[in-house]
Amino acid sequence: MPSETLAHEDERFDDLDWYARDLSSGTYRRCVFTRVDLTEAISRSASFESCTFSNCRFNMSVHTTSAFVACTFRRTSFFGATLDGCKLSGSVFAECTLRPLTVTGGQWSGVVMRGANLSGLELLDLQLTEADLSEADLSRSDLRRCDLSRGSLRAATLEDTDLRGVDLSDVDLLDVRLRRTRLDVAGAVALTVQLGADVDAD
Repeated sequence: MPSETLAHEDERFDDLDWYARDLSSGTYRRCVFTRVDLTEAISRSASFESCTFSNCRFNMSVHTTSAFVACTFRRTSFFGATLDGCKLSGSVFAECTLRPLTVTGGQWSGVVMRGANLSGLELLDLQLTEADLSEADLSRSDLRRCDLSRGSLRAATLEDTDLRGVDLSDVDLLDVRLRRTRLDVAGAVALTVQLGADVDAD
């Protein structure tokens, strides 16, 4: 498939087979995608802004330094997809399949993944400031060096989760399910303070 380089605004794409399509450098603004099959599609530096994806498939697709900003994903599958250095800021995921998923860095600030199953994923070095991960299952996930500051983890499950090097500033940890969770000193102090203890550095 040739690379998709055209700019699209306020367009609808319904019931399309875009298997293995090359979306590199394409630009989409306020577009609506319904039942579009993007299995094994690829993109590099593509831009999707304020787009809506419903019942779409991104299975086994690979996206490198692409942006999905302020987009909405409903009942969309990312089974086996790869997101390498992608920007997902302000995007909302509802009833989506997000595992297995390969993630390498990226800007995910303000992303909404309430109740998402993210268990067992490697989510290293992600910018997740102000992200809403309430009620999400992050058990056995690796979140090392992520920035979760000002985010929501209300009723999230973090059993066997690696949180070493994670910025937990202004994150309420009292309603989080913690068991065998790995914390560094800063994370342990943050949790201890929220539990009401006085931390003596001397």
